Amino acid sequence: MQRSPGVLTSSLFLGFVSLLSATSLQVSPAAAQSTWYKRVSAQPAASSATVGGSTSVPYGWLDFCHRRPKECKVPALPAASVKLTAQNMSILKRINQKANRSIKPVSNYDHWGTMMDHWDYPVDGKGDCKIYALYKRKLLQEAGFPRQALLMTVVRDLHNEGHTILTVKTDKGDLVLDNLVDEIRPWNATGYYFLKRQSQQNPNVWVSIDKRGGTAKRLFPNS
Repeated sequence: MQRSPGVLTSSLFLGFVSLLSATSLQVSPAAAQSTWYKRVSAQPAASSATVGGSTSVPYGWLDFCHRRPKECKVPALPAASVKLTAQNMSILKRINQKANRSIKPVSNYDHWGTMMDHWDYPVDGKGDCKIYALYKRKLLQEAGFPRQALLMTVVRDLHNEGHTILTVKTDKGDLVLDNLVDEIRPWNATGYYFLKRQSQQNPNVWVSIDKRGGTAKRLFPNS
């Protein structure tokens, strides 16, 4: 039977709509997952910083251990990394932001009245970069992250000033939790010059890095 031009046009339109609907339904399970994976793949990939041999232990860590011996009298353990699932990434972001927003920034000298590094937890809600990093390390351990993957790290920031951050070893590379930036970034997207950090096996042993962490980039610009 011959169709009129109006009926033919309507049929073609309905057919096109049906084709679009069918295409939209044929989405693979992987594509239906969180867009977090897309954001990661679109940004600079993290890598693992190459470390050197043993180096000097920061005075602040030694002082911290003297005041809080239970925090440092721990056994050596095999190196371990965090599996970077969407859930674990969410925990990292939440804890990084919680610490950054709950601690009032204050210099070491104004806080403790000394130029000597004083590392501690935010017992009075104030502190500098070391206090932020230690607090994040503590919260992540309490959340079930392995101690061997949470490494206090000393760097020089974008102004060439001493700065302390927390490195998190993951199966996707080294990520950085920083009190200066809320985003979680790969170490090689910070622009910092990495000097030293804790050994994965023993937090009381520090290893050298001596590498520039790429150029400063945002890992999650839309998050």
